[in-house]
Amino acid sequence: MLKKGDKKLIKAWAFYDWSNSVYSLVISTAVFPLYYSNITKGETVSFLGMEWDHPDTLYSYALSFSFLIVAFMSPILSAIADYTGNKKRFLQIFCWVGSLSVMSLYFFEGIDTVWVGIVFSVLASIGFWSSIVFYNAYLPEVAYPEDQDRVSAKGFIYGYVGSVILLIINLGMILFPESLGITAGKASQISFVMVGLWWVGFAQVTFRRLPNNVFNKKPEKDYIWKGFKELRIVWNEVKSYPTLKGFLVAFFLLSIGVQTIILLATIFGSTELELGTVNLIITVLVIQLVAIVGAALFSRLSKKHGNFKALKITIFIWILVCFGAFMLHKEIPNVDIYFYALGGLLGLVLGAIQSLSRSTYSKLLPETEDHATYFSFYDVTEKIAIVLGTFVFGFLYAVTGSMQWSVLSLAIFFVASFIILSMLKGTKYVR
Repeated sequence: MLKKGDKKLIKAWAFYDWSNSVYSLVISTAVFPLYYSNITKGETVSFLGMEWDHPDTLYSYALSFSFLIVAFMSPILSAIADYTGNKKRFLQIFCWVGSLSVMSLYFFEGIDTVWVGIVFSVLASIGFWSSIVFYNAYLPEVAYPEDQDRVSAKGFIYGYVGSVILLIINLGMILFPESLGITAGKASQISFVMVGLWWVGFAQVTFRRLPNNVFNKKPEKDYIWKGFKELRIVWNEVKSYPTLKGFLVAFFLLSIGVQTIILLATIFGSTELELGTVNLIITVLVIQLVAIVGAALFSRLSKKHGNFKALKITIFIWILVCFGAFMLHKEIPNVDIYFYALGGLLGLVLGAIQSLSRSTYSKLLPETEDHATYFSFYDVTEKIAIVLGTFVFGFLYAVTGSMQWSVLSLAIFFVASFIILSMLKGTKYVR
């Protein structure tokens, strides 16, 4: 078994980002939302005995439902995983659930099979986000505190590079389907299968090297109830660490803004600015490529000036992004160029804020064997933030008729997060 800090172990851990990030880019952000919109545009969709005149609303509600399921389920599963020492098994299970569900989206091929797209997009979301809980929980077990910023950034960099490679291949298929003798729709369906195979295939590199049951735990027969007990103990411990508790609050507030923008950026560009599919895809690629540089840059910045200061810089830039989006409207000449520039600015801090948040939280944890349970709080915080953020965004859009006010409102959460971070005291590894 490879020891903590071993380069091979760290590389194997980071490689799961390479494998799973194709889901968040191709399925969550780029190809699947546009494919779903093209099929359902102007149609009334039947689902669960209800008629949906606005199919995008159905898709949004389905994603929110999946986040609620993960938020409810992950603390229980992670507590059990900690008590049984079986994080690796849970990681594998949810990887397979997610990847097989993504491949099943191949069978969503028309208005009559919208239920396939909805059901399996929910299952894929549950698989992806649940696996991330256990993946993140490995960070303090594969890297020492002084290395966790760099290692966390390495994972995100792997993820951005891998997902961009597959997205470019998929876009080539979708934009030039005639060269393959198929339609653009069929090319999109094939891309879903490719994402699933990429995800589960490259994940085997991680599974082969990650250790299981590091602390040699031997669970009793009633380990499920012991898992609930473990969860309550960890919750009480979190409350006794003011800096850790304060950081979770700050993370909750920044996640409302970050995750909502990630999920709805292409919808904002399409609906509010009336940009075409090619423009939106170019923006997504710009964001991903700049994010690689941003994650590496802010990893070095945090090492030199501290995690809190680096995070506050990223949050300040996110505030600028919100104001920049608020200023954009479809009548502006060359609005697509401004949108690309805004995407580049967003990309600079996208990977940085996610990477730094993960490593900062990891370094704030007390000496413990319950890493999965602690990271479940981190994960639940993020999922509840997504539900709240998407609700606020949709509510303000319904009230004002403009997504610009929705985006501007997210700046409030970033400002609140900035203030809370400014009030936190540093620790041995975080300043």
